[in-house]
Order: sequence, then C-alpha cells, then structure tokens
Amino acid sequence: MLAALFMVQAVFSQSLDSDFTFTLPAGQKECFFQTMKKDASLEIEYQVLDGAGLDVDFFIYSPSGQLLFSDYRKSDGVHTVETEDGDYMFCFDNTFSTVSEKLIFFELILDNMGTDEDPDDWKEYVHGTDMLDMKLEDIMDTINNVKARLGKSLHIQTALRAYEARDRNLQESNFDRVNLWSVINLIIMVLVSAIQVYLVRSLFEDKSKIHT
Repeated sequence: MLAALFMVQAVFSQSLDSDFTFTLPAGQKECFFQTMKKDASLEIEYQVLDGAGLDVDFFIYSPSGQLLFSDYRKSDGVHTVETEDGDYMFCFDNTFSTVSEKLIFFELILDNMGTDEDPDDWKEYVHGTDMLDMKLEDIMDTINNVKARLGKSLHIQTALRAYEARDRNLQESNFDRVNLWSVINLIIMVLVSAIQVYLVRSLFEDKSKIHT
C-alpha cells in the first residue's frame, strides 16, 4: 500500500537562474511553486541522480490548475513554458515506488521577467556623451551579451555536474552489486567444495568399514 502523499511548497526568488537538489522519499510526492509574470518564459530541467531505476513522475500545472506537461518514469527532462501572471506548480512524484528514495536535481531558468527599474535610467546620469566618440548603447549591449553568455555557460556547467553526479552514483551502485554477488558466489563455491570433500571422504570411510 502506498504511503500518504507528502507535499512541500516552496517559492523561489525572482533570480534568473535557480537550482536545487533534494531527496524524494519512497511513496511520496513533493511540489514546488514559482511566481511568474505575463509574457515571460519558464524553463525547468530535472535529473534523477540516484535511486533504483533512476526514474520519477513529473508534472507542471498552470496558475489555473491546468496540467501543462507530464512525464512518467523518466530519468531526466526539459520543459519550457510561456507564462502568464500567477504561480506555476511543478511536482515530482515517487508514489509508484514503495522502497527506493530518489535524489533529484532540478534547475529553473527565468526569462523576460523584467525589473522595476527602467533600463534606460542610466542615461540620465551621463553627461558629455561625445567624449572619445564612444557609444554607450553599444557598450551596454556588449556587456549584456557577455552576461547572457556567462549565464549560459553557468547553466551548462551545472547540468554537467548533475550528469557527473548521476553517473558516479550509478557506478558506485554497480560496484556494490558486483561486490555483493562476488561474495555470494565465493560462499557458494566454498560450500560446494566442503560438501564434495565430505562426500568423497564418506565414500572411503564406508569402503574401509566393509573391508574390515
């Protein structure tokens, strides 16, 4: 019988990039919330790093409660949502497993969230823009381009670290299984050898008794 569902609610800050790693117990479900603005973009990437089967059920719901995406028994996935005003809910479901807990990593990337400040406010504090014939707009575009590229690089590095952690956990699990079966085979071989020695000795003992 499945354990009762356990739901955790968390609201992330309005940063452009957030990631989180947590343990999802067997037979339980955990949900998270992210507040979004209209005409923004929400990208969610998740991976199961450890646990039997390396799989989990995943769901995304709109602020009105409509199911937008659903994954069943997947080890990883990426989904992008064009958002409206409200709280989006995404859930990780491990109720199909009654024994194994799962270690899950996920990352949120928020685009076009906007800020309360006018991006052109900096121009009010600039005087003498003709000095050195520099175009401040071009400089700001270059800085924003570099910032976007750095953010993308950070995202790729985070994803690679998550893949590396999952592969390491899988290798350690396989190593433990190989050691376990090796010990079991060794014990069986010792038992079989002991039984064979006993049977051979018993045959010789029976012959010697008959001869006397």
